[in-house]
Amino acid sequence: MARVTGLGGLFYKVSDVERTRAWYREYLGIGGEWGAMFPFAKDSAQGFSLLSPFKAETDYFAPSDAPFLINLRVDDLDGLLGDLKAKGIEILGRQDEDYGRFAWILDCDGVKVELWEQLGPAPD
Repeated sequence: MARVTGLGGLFYKVSDVERTRAWYREYLGIGGEWGAMFPFAKDSAQGFSLLSPFKAETDYFAPSDAPFLINLRVDDLDGLLGDLKAKGIEILGRQDEDYGRFAWILDCDGVKVELWEQLGPAPD
């Protein structure tokens, strides 16, 4: 049987595409012809993408008004947070769990971005 093999992308509307691409390139170091591109790779941490619905009443995406947030995997959360702070980006919060370390920022369009450093293998 044919099946879905992973998340192909996240597509969303912004008022100024070039400004948004430039922001992600400058602050998070990601970009490409059509936006940020992350090649699939086999890794020892068994990395994965997640498509996860939330209740409409959730405040998890706050302070953004967008009906979604973007979760980006990172390899060194502390290092990236230091770089972002030095560039004047406000860190909204930070949390460590057994399976990963998290921090949150807003992009130039007010979209909440969750930065995630996976710890250990992917959960079952």
